[in-house]
Amino acid sequence: MAQKSSSVSQRVASDPRPKPLLPSPVLGMLIFVIAELMMFGGLISAFAIVKAGAISWPPPGQPRLPIEATALNTAILLTSAWVLFRANRAFHLDPATAKRPLFIAIGLGTFFVGFQGYEWVSLIGHGLTLTSSNFGSFFYLIVGLHGLHALAGLFVLSRSATKLRRGVLAAGSFAGSQVLWYFVVGLWPVLYLLVYL
Repeated sequence: MAQKSSSVSQRVASDPRPKPLLPSPVLGMLIFVIAELMMFGGLISAFAIVKAGAISWPPPGQPRLPIEATALNTAILLTSAWVLFRANRAFHLDPATAKRPLFIAIGLGTFFVGFQGYEWVSLIGHGLTLTSSNFGSFFYLIVGLHGLHALAGLFVLSRSATKLRRGVLAAGSFAGSQVLWYFVVGLWPVLYLLVYL
C-alpha cells in the first residue's frame, strides 16, 4: 500500500499541471479589449457611412476641431505608453524602481483626459453639442467613449500603483492593467485620424 501511494506521488510530481499561457488578468483583459474593439469598429463604420453621405463635412456653422492642440495631446498620450513600458521593464528587474515611471505614466494619462475635457467645454461653448449635428453627435459619442475607457485605464493603473507602493503587486495583475492602457493609447491615434482630420 505504501509503495502504491509513493508511486502515485512520484507520478504527480513528475507530471505537474500545465502552466497557463497567459495570466488570468491578462486573458480577461484581452477578452474585454476584443469586445471593445468590435464596439468601436461599429461606431467607426457608422461614422464613416454618415460622413461619406454628407454634402460637406463638418457641416456648415459647426466649429472646427482643434487639430494641432489635440495632436500635441496625442503625443502626450503616446508618451505615457512609452513610460509605462519602461515601468514594466523596471518592475521585472526591481519592483521598487517601477514606482516613478508608473506614476509619470498615470500623470501623463491624467493630463490627456483633463485636456480632452477642456477641449469639450470649449467646443460646447462654440456651439458643438450632441444635438447640433450628426458631426457633434458622433464626435461626443466616439471621443467620449474613448474618454471613459481612458478613465477606466487610469483607475486600473492607479490600483496597480497602490499595490506596488504596498509591495503586493503581482506581475500578472500589472500586465493586465497594461493591456487596457495600451488599448486606450493604441486606439486614440486611429480615432484622431478619423474624427479630427
